[in-house]
Amino acid sequence: MKKVSKHISYKEATHSNYAKENGISNKPKAEHIKNMELLAEKVFEPLREWVGHPIKVNSMFRSEELNTALRGSHNSSHLKGQAVDITSLGGKTNLEMFYYIVENLDFDQLIWEYGEQPKWLHVSYKSEKENRNQILKVLRGSKYIILDKNKICKNC
Repeated sequence: MKKVSKHISYKEATHSNYAKENGISNKPKAEHIKNMELLAEKVFEPLREWVGHPIKVNSMFRSEELNTALRGSHNSSHLKGQAVDITSLGGKTNLEMFYYIVENLDFDQLIWEYGEQPKWLHVSYKSEKENRNQILKVLRGSKYIILDKNKICKNC
């Protein structure tokens, strides 16, 4: 079976219950697969190694039709295979993963999704030259705040 990386299968990277239930195709093009492989190499795999246990991939690639059906942003990085939504499956918490990413990895956007502890994390990666290292925290009602990396990063 095809793999995006050591710990992410192609099936996992493209899986969507909603797409399956509603007959929506969610097949990436070659350029999307390359983006997913880069994201996995630069962010997911180093994080997975540090965590030391499986991390759930909630969503990675989304076709335009699927993204529209889910009311995703029209410029979502998921459309290009440049974003992944993840949740800890034990050991390290989503909060610990959040701080690890902030302090140790390059990324385009890192989003703390809801709550005092993040329910899940959204992280995107474009390229070393394009990454903004932008950190956001989503609040209720889809409002968000931009977090200052220098105020939350202990070792940056």
